[in-house]
Amino acid sequence: MAGGPRKRAIAARAAVRVALALLVATGALVAGLTGCAPAEEPATNILVRGNGPEPDSLDPQKARSVEAHVILRDLYECLTSLAKDASTAPGVAKSWTVSPDGLVYTFHLRDNARWSNGDRVTGEDFVFALRRLVDPATASQYAQLIDIVANAPAIVAGRARPSTLGVSAPDASTVVVRLSAPAPYLPGLLSFPSTCPVHRPTLEREGARFTKPGVMVSNGAFKLVSWEPGSRITVTRNHRYWNDAATRLDGVQYLQIADESTEFTRYRAGDLHVTAVVPRAQYDIIRRDYAAELHVSPQLSTYYYGFALDRAPFRDAPGLRRALSLVIDREQLAAVVLRVGELPAYGWIPPGVHDYTSQAFDYAGRPMTDRIAEARRLYAAAGYSAAHPLRFVLRYNSGEVHSRLAVAIAAMWKEALGVEAQLTAVEFRSLMADIDARNVEMFRMSWSGDYNDAYTFLQYLKSGFGINLPRYSNPAYDALLERAATTVDTAARRALLEEAERTMLADTPLLPLYFYVNKHLVSPRVVGWYDNVLNVVYSKDLALEPVIAR
Repeated sequence: MAGGPRKRAIAARAAVRVALALLVATGALVAGLTGCAPAEEPATNILVRGNGPEPDSLDPQKARSVEAHVILRDLYECLTSLAKDASTAPGVAKSWTVSPDGLVYTFHLRDNARWSNGDRVTGEDFVFALRRLVDPATASQYAQLIDIVANAPAIVAGRARPSTLGVSAPDASTVVVRLSAPAPYLPGLLSFPSTCPVHRPTLEREGARFTKPGVMVSNGAFKLVSWEPGSRITVTRNHRYWNDAATRLDGVQYLQIADESTEFTRYRAGDLHVTAVVPRAQYDIIRRDYAAELHVSPQLSTYYYGFALDRAPFRDAPGLRRALSLVIDREQLAAVVLRVGELPAYGWIPPGVHDYTSQAFDYAGRPMTDRIAEARRLYAAAGYSAAHPLRFVLRYNSGEVHSRLAVAIAAMWKEALGVEAQLTAVEFRSLMADIDARNVEMFRMSWSGDYNDAYTFLQYLKSGFGINLPRYSNPAYDALLERAATTVDTAARRALLEEAERTMLADTPLLPLYFYVNKHLVSPRVVGWYDNVLNVVYSKDLALEPVIAR
């Protein structure tokens, strides 16, 4: 019938607008219903931090979630740490030097560094942990994090013994790291929890139980007391920490609250001092009523949908993947669904990375009408149509923002292409298990920079990298990263990394959706809070104002 396609398009666009409007309205309703009944004030000198979903592990070399790393940074200390502005600062190593060719770093440890049981922290503890990280028997998904260290790639691939890793301890107070190529970001990288030491006698005696409360021996400002699954993890002050005199808290509780609206309700009730996030649906209320407690700042993190590139329907289908990316109106998502200052993501690496210019899809800035037209051609070329629509499951972890985004994006795909996406929300651990088992077609995930360098994002998609969840593999991309890793000239290295990002974006192995901003509510009782692009705030830097008796 004449005018039929036009009428269907108008109706579909109206459906998208209605879907987005309902998302906002639902959020406003939730905001109006959230309770703020008074609750019992948390223990006087125990900091209570919201910490999102349950952490996957508290084993430094095996943990991979942001929630786990927040806790590990309080329990352990690496060779280096991060200053309040996210620059590199001393950790267990009080100082370090680098050879003129940039290939050998020598770290000098503090003589008073101690484990929580009183043992001295030695250079051999770090050598053991770094070898354990790359040992295939550990099966760490962060094994390739230190691939710049001599022999690391061969060890990870099973072609060399862990003992050949380019790390050594000439004496108890020294760690020497030999590199395969200069890496000025190495000191920053060695602040990441995967490189922290582990207490070898406890690990050898207890095996996997060495991470349990009452068993774990750690070297950070706090030690593990309890872990109540699905509820909270509690740590207490480690008086044997080398800088314990500067610690002002008696302990920390991390509340595992996956739903951001629930977390806000708990904050309003006085159940916690710091939130992990801020709910977008209630953002206007928060900005009005909690302006002095609201912290929003840039963050080096990207929210994305990943394709399972090792299975149908997205394996060997770059045109189809590009079509799905083309029709996502990221500006509309940021303005209507996210609403807290997040930036639309047309590339993989967020703006603000040191000495790097973020790249973008070649269609960024083109009119949406042109993008939809190209997407429809690609969709048809892949063999799909109104009579034979693309059907797949989008799996994501439960949470208000994840559901709101999924509904909005599925509506955009339906309107522009006729795609029928089934939306499935599961708990975060179930999502990770499904991804590992490859029981996914498309999945929601995010990636945060481990250190302030473009390589931390690009390495994520390197062939064989343990946390390369889409299973992306492109020899040309890998070759660019290899060349960058052996290039000393900073301008030439930057050009290679930028070319690598453009190469990856042309393949569309994932759908970057937005770049994060840090969003926290911080109680007026908290003293010393700071913001930085890596979203790392050590609890040892914080204090609580005493409760005033009424």
